[in-house]
Amino acid sequence: MYDRRFFQTKLGQAALASITAMALFVALSGQMQATPAMAATIGCEQVELA
Repeated sequence: MYDRRFFQTKLGQAALASITAMALFVALSGQMQATPAMAATIGCEQVELA
């Protein structure tokens, strides 16, 4: 794995920010549930791909 010196570099800090953002996205997207009422208010169109 990586040692502490890596996370003190700019690249390491960017990697840590990216990992944090991905974990936050997964946590928040797991809580979202699309309902038919929500889809009606957003105005989505359903498209069928061949």
